[in-house]
Order: sequence, then structure tokens, then C-alpha cells
Amino acid sequence: MAETLPSAIEQELLGIKNLLWGNDIKHDIFKRWSQGFYFSTNEGSALEQSEGGPCAIIAPVEAFILKNLLLEFKDIAFREKVDPDLQNISLVNALSDILSQCNSQKYYIVYLDSECVEPVSAELKGEKSDSVTGTPTASSEADSFRFHEELKVQSFQSIEEVNKYYLDNISKLKAKYGVLLFLYSVIASKGLAQVRSESDTQDPLIDETYGYGSQNLINLMITGRATTYVWDHDQDVGGLKLKGIEKQSQIGFITIMEYHRYCTVGSFYKNPIHPVWVMASDTHLTVLFSDERKLVSPETKSEQARRVFKSFDPDGNNFISTDKLQDVLRSLDLVCETEYVNIMKKKLDSESLGIILLNGFMDEYFPKEETSTPDMFTLIHYNGLPQSNVSGQVQYHIGSAILLESDIKSVCESNPMLTALQTKWPNIEVNWYNNITPSLN
Repeated sequence: MAETLPSAIEQELLGIKNLLWGNDIKHDIFKRWSQGFYFSTNEGSALEQSEGGPCAIIAPVEAFILKNLLLEFKDIAFREKVDPDLQNISLVNALSDILSQCNSQKYYIVYLDSECVEPVSAELKGEKSDSVTGTPTASSEADSFRFHEELKVQSFQSIEEVNKYYLDNISKLKAKYGVLLFLYSVIASKGLAQVRSESDTQDPLIDETYGYGSQNLINLMITGRATTYVWDHDQDVGGLKLKGIEKQSQIGFITIMEYHRYCTVGSFYKNPIHPVWVMASDTHLTVLFSDERKLVSPETKSEQARRVFKSFDPDGNNFISTDKLQDVLRSLDLVCETEYVNIMKKKLDSESLGIILLNGFMDEYFPKEETSTPDMFTLIHYNGLPQSNVSGQVQYHIGSAILLESDIKSVCESNPMLTALQTKWPNIEVNWYNNITPSLN
């Protein structure tokens, strides 16, 4: 580390390095993460990702950019109004949003002196090339040793000071290591010990083999807490208290991995404060958003009942065992005295099969089911990898969504986008512009 840093800060940065990369940094993975924040020349409000890996940072930052633009402009008309000043302000505001969620009493911004790195143009996409061959030069290779030796830290008392610093030093964010420097700043501001205490795993935050960000890192970027799981609150599993999402988040999260039963995404993530969701495939993160605010309206009583019922149905079978009825009623603050519950068990499970169907429960307790979600709305998808966009350029992909009356999923293994969306809206169908379904990868 730089000799000018106090010993305590040196130790903190060394700890952050080990937390992120493990004991050994793979050169190729570090190189993929070595890029600045820069916007697409084709879609002015969309960040571009050079290579696979840093989507764990870039996608959440893009989600907060979109959240703020939707709040300001109310719809996607901002696409026509983006200029360099708006880009800079949007980026800095998004970074400040993420840092402010860390609940820091003081903010520690990690940076490199300007002579250590040069700003990167969007055209070069994070690489300086030999003018003759077009191949990366030796000087452009990600030098993790020098990077960590040259790190410096500046502290700020308020997020307003951080905001001003970033606006005054926007070139540091756009330079080669901008994404990594912000990541180190988030963990330094949060506190290394706090990040470790929130995690239920000892694995590095960046996978040592494939270079993708862990769920802990994704949760840290979205919510400010580095928890390992995506369910609501903490859950007791075999006597272990496993930490999930503690409250409704600003930005949501949905994943195709829930369809494959690898995880259970809770209501806090599926129903965020703003209609913006980070979407996960098994290898990449993208962003889904909408200008329809009613998608995040407060739950109606019947929607709450469906959510609570399904929390006792983790396998998604649309039924619960009869002995769970009392717990469901208690969770909904409905009458749950044992004598009454026994009567309702016989009514809702008249054939004594030992199960109670979701539809039967809803018909009994919420016969006039209401919903806050519109039947039709617009969805927009962002993928920061140019090669994953149909035109080879980063561009928002727009779709017209409709919620069908049927509750039966039309699962299509060959359509991972629809499969992922159905973990949030089970009866959704989407007609994408030009009949081209955007890629999650």
C-alpha cells in the first residue's frame, strides 16, 4: 500500500483485498474487472460492460441510475435528453445512493493518483491498444500488485461531500480502475468487520475460478447489507440463523435460479420501492425496469394473503399442508383459535387429503380478490454487454407485458427471460419489440 496511508487503513485495504479476491488474485479475472464507468454511445443512459465479471457492480449502479431518472422524468423520455452533464450527475447520484445505504458515520473513498491511471474512452472499452496490431499492450495489462500498492484513501463526513468529490473527480470514475475503486470504497465505508459479520460464508466476494460476484456482493450493492441469502428476514435452517433481506429495498432482484429451486427470493426483493429490478441468470446480471409506478403499489389485503400463503409453500405447489393453516391465519392477523381452525380445516380439506389449495383458501377468505397491479404495462430491459444485444450495441429493449387470467405457468425452458419473469409474475406474457427476446446472458 502507499506509504502515506496510516497503518490502520493499510490493514483495512489488505483485508478488503483478501475479502474480495481470496489469497491469490488471478490475473485474467482482475483484468476483466479493470474498467471504468462509461456510457454507451448508442444508449446515453446505459453503462457499458467490457467483459464478463463486473456486472455485480455495473448492473446495480445502472439500476440506481434508472431509478433516479424515472423519478425525475416520470417515463423513459429521458432517453432523448441525456447529455454528458446528465450522465455525470446520474452516475454520481447512483454511486452516492449505494454508499449512503451502508449506514456509515464516515465515508472512505478509495482512489489512485491521476498519474497511476489514465481516463479510458468509451471507444477503447477499457483497453489501450497497439496502434499497429490493435492488441493490448503490456502496459495495459491489469497489474493487481501495483494497483494495490498505489491505493489511497480520503475520508468524508457526509454523503454530500462524497457527491461533490466524485463530480469534481469524475475522470477517476471513468479511468481504468473506476469500477474497482468504487467497490473498494463501498466496503471501506461499510467497514470490513461489518461486511464479514453480515455474511454467512467465508468465500471471497469475487469467485476465484469464474470471476463473477457472489450473492453477498450483489446484496451489498443493492441493499447496503452483505447477506448471503435473498429471502425475507432471517431464517432458521437446522438451528442456524441465515441472514436474508431485512426490509423492502429501493431496487428489486429476481433470478432464474429461483425457477431452478436454487434459492427463494422474498417479497422485499420482488416488490421493491421503485419499479426497477436487477435480473440474474446463472452467469450474468442485467436490469429490468418500467415507468409503471403501480407495479410497486402497496400490497392489497388479498396480495398480502397470497404472499403469506406462498411463504408456507416453498416448493411453489399452490397448496399447504393442513396443519399449516393456523400459522397462515396467525400471520395474516385473522381468527386463529384452535377450535375455529379445526372447523376451517374440515371445510377447506373436505376430502381429508391433508392439503389446502391456494385457490380454495383465497375463495374462502378473499372472495372479491383485488389487485394493485395493472393487467398491461411496459417493461424495458438493459444488458450492459454489447455482444449480448441484438445489434451488437447496448440498447434498451422494450416489451409489452400482459398478465393473463390463468394462474398456470406456460414454462418454456428455451425462453429464460420469460421463465425468470414468471418468478415475479407467474401469469405474465411479454411481446418484445421486433419479436426479439432480450438475453439474460
